[in-house]
Amino acid sequence: MRADRPLPPGDEYRIRIVENPAGIDADDWNRLLALQAQPTPFMRHEYLLALHDSDSAAAETGWQPQFLAVERSGTLAAAAPCYLKSHSYGEYVFDWAWADAYRRHGLAYYPKLLVAVPFTPVPGSRLLAEDPGARRLLAQSMRALVDEARLSSAHMLFHDEADAAATDPAAWSRRSNVQFHWQRDEAEPVADFAELLSRMQRDKRKKIQQERRRVADAGITFTAHEGDGISPALWDFFYRCYRLTYRAHGSTPYLTRDFFRRAAATMSPHWLMFVARHQGEPLAASLLVIDRDRGAAWGRYWGALRHVPCLHFEACYYQPLQWCIANNFVRFEGGAQGEHKMARGLLPVETRSSHWIRDPRFRAAVDDATERERSGVERYVDELRERSPFKAVESERP
Repeated sequence: MRADRPLPPGDEYRIRIVENPAGIDADDWNRLLALQAQPTPFMRHEYLLALHDSDSAAAETGWQPQFLAVERSGTLAAAAPCYLKSHSYGEYVFDWAWADAYRRHGLAYYPKLLVAVPFTPVPGSRLLAEDPGARRLLAQSMRALVDEARLSSAHMLFHDEADAAATDPAAWSRRSNVQFHWQRDEAEPVADFAELLSRMQRDKRKKIQQERRRVADAGITFTAHEGDGISPALWDFFYRCYRLTYRAHGSTPYLTRDFFRRAAATMSPHWLMFVARHQGEPLAASLLVIDRDRGAAWGRYWGALRHVPCLHFEACYYQPLQWCIANNFVRFEGGAQGEHKMARGLLPVETRSSHWIRDPRFRAAVDDATERERSGVERYVDELRERSPFKAVESERP
């Protein structure tokens, strides 16, 4: 698809491919984002630009921006964060088996087209549009880009229902996965963390109390720092912990220190950091993204200078949950995967992705596989819900 492609005469739209997020006006992008059903800070222009300008998600790291912009009468009517990917790292929706099938048949799976927030398994709106018609045109433009560039496929990750409705259900394969989120009980919200525990089954409540006691008995205390209250020294400390955690797992972090420097400067109100201290000295840190307007928080990264039993649970789940309740937040998302989160008060939620395979033979095989996969995920979620950590009936609450 040509980088600046007008539609046939008489059509009011024009489609552009933008190879640097800076090529789209930030105010126009964020205006569209605010109109969507499920906006998140991760889809803000500032966040995506920081990923690109810090070389965290750039062509050199296998994330070549091909942002789509649909203009109507000179105004941005729709846009999407698209990337040409030369690998499948940093996506959290795994298609390695599909790539291997292509390779075994002598075909190239990469590059592929990806619509996603790099390194960010957070559900939300992906196709930003003024109206459903512009959103459908955006989805059609994705397929046109795949066809004209002769790519293997297009993939849209962690999208919302409006995004799915913009794509042809007969042509796009749907996948499901599971995350674990805490959602405030709107009918009877808890007043504090102690009340949250009181609504849990006895064995789950006891386990959490024991884990928190082990951290407290180790002499560890916490401080919370929000927005401009996170000093450059704390950012440096956090990044040191972040790198150490990746190193302990034999890998390299996706995000550079420069990314956090840029994002801290341009998105200050959206950051929340918990710092664990031992005898007054910083020991560990967990970093969240928050949206006070919508009462939502997302657990993102953590790290520690040394291992302390149960410190991860305290820094990444209990401190954030306690803070969310105290600040009247309605949702806390604990990140990708991790069934262990359920025992700590986070319940299963299905996430979705959509995939269009250009080769019709592979498309049929992928569609069959994803249909069976979805059925398995549905059964798994049903089983998980039967194992809720919360008491089954109101009368059991003390």
